[in-house]
Amino acid sequence: MSISLSSLILLPIWINMAQIQQGGPDEKEKTTALKDLLSRIDLDELMKKDEPPLDFPDTLEGFEYAFNEKGQLRHIKTGEPFVFNYREDLHRWNQKRYEALGEIITKYVYELLEKDCNLKKISIPVDATESEPKSFIFMSEDALTNPQKLMVLIHGSGVVRAGQWARRLIINEDLDSGTQIPFIKRAVAEGYGVIVLNPNENYIEVEKPKIHVQSSSDSSDEPAEKRERKDKVSKETKKRRDFYEKYRNPQREKEMMQLYIRENGSPEEHAIYVWDHFIAQAAAENVFFVAHSYGGLAFVELMIQREADVKNKVTAVALTDSVHNVWHQEAGKTIREWMRENCCNWVSSSEPLDTSVESMLPDCPRVSADRQTLDCGKTCKIASYAKETEQFKEQQQEWI
Repeated sequence: MSISLSSLILLPIWINMAQIQQGGPDEKEKTTALKDLLSRIDLDELMKKDEPPLDFPDTLEGFEYAFNEKGQLRHIKTGEPFVFNYREDLHRWNQKRYEALGEIITKYVYELLEKDCNLKKISIPVDATESEPKSFIFMSEDALTNPQKLMVLIHGSGVVRAGQWARRLIINEDLDSGTQIPFIKRAVAEGYGVIVLNPNENYIEVEKPKIHVQSSSDSSDEPAEKRERKDKVSKETKKRRDFYEKYRNPQREKEMMQLYIRENGSPEEHAIYVWDHFIAQAAAENVFFVAHSYGGLAFVELMIQREADVKNKVTAVALTDSVHNVWHQEAGKTIREWMRENCCNWVSSSEPLDTSVESMLPDCPRVSADRQTLDCGKTCKIASYAKETEQFKEQQQEWI
């Protein structure tokens, strides 16, 4: 018969409970406290005790991975693709390792946007003080001065950041599949200015300061007996908390707090902010949006908040698997009519490319992206969804 590690850890607690249940009121109070403790202990968390330290490299070289000439992530020594289950039966540790690698890749993509795509990194808010939290977007040199056309890219929700469509595709497929780089290069080559939004960069994380509670014994106004009783309760509470914390967080991961970025605390806020301070100021006669997943919802919210300006400036919107909902977002009739004429949503489907896909919502047309799972980086066809001239309409058919 095998006994799990968590059972061995909890066994002394159960024995203790059984013993003190035989006693008087004081013991019953302790039993109640122990029951409360047990109800809050996550058995999965207890297994952290067997984990190796959560100490991972901070470079691709440290992970012994690199991107090859095809943009594929490969092990430097073996040439093999990335392996998630690096350590068997340690899913949480493997996930943390994957996340650490993902953060490195995010910085790597930022570097590619600047070096390979020649985009500029622009800090926001534009009037931020030196000490306040900041985010950033990327823009081409001519983003605000190009008189003809401007392309705006918005990714979806989750861990992805500016320049990415899907981290999973970057790691498991290649850079062209998971990043916006093919869109950016094609747009620049065809004379577009480019702005790359960063809607998930809504806050910075800092270590939560430790709160030092002043001892109640310092209060000279209280009777000595009352102070003694309060100190005893405080010590018992701290003892129980430390006991629980020992098992809840054996790795002693830092307690973090979030400091939100002014006027950019959500994807929707970010889209409106970038519109007001950049896109609305751009010289381009025609603005085109490419928005994936939650990025589509953010665009619809922008449309609701800045309807007249968007209608005046935006020529066409290409969506991919957009999760917007005109009913839940309470988009008005005039917005729905505009979307029917100026938007198209390419969705995951087994139907041939551009086959009409039925929709229950009366907004923009939905058409097949010709695959069960939409690989945003490879559906560059949508980036040509520009309707300023007949030439651009014809160009749609060849943008792949």
